Amino acid sequence: MDPQKLTDLYSQLGETSAEDVVCRAIEELAVRLTHCERLWRQNDVENLRKSARSLIAISEQIGMIAMASIAQDVTNAIDSDDAPAVAATLFRLIRVGESSLTAVWEQHDLTV
Repeated sequence: MDPQKLTDLYSQLGETSAEDVVCRAIEELAVRLTHCERLWRQNDVENLRKSARSLIAISEQIGMIAMASIAQDVTNAIDSDDAPAVAATLFRLIRVGESSLTAVWEQHDLTV
């Protein structure tokens, strides 16, 4: 986590708007993580790449640097046509993503 990203977001948008952005980002990340796993199981590499790329931007927006980095690793593995690396990095992304989302959720005591 990059706490400065969240601090900047709250400074720029104010508490209410920033909370809304963070909540929507967390929801979207959770949906896309699940979608990535489904695409991998369907062997839909083209759409998996698109979904992983979208995770990068959303993660960076709320300071989830590790998640963004791993999503980039998934994209790089796809670009290298390295199926074992895609599987390994994707499941690392899912593990890190789930724990990161939980941490942000708990840190901000968010409710949907």
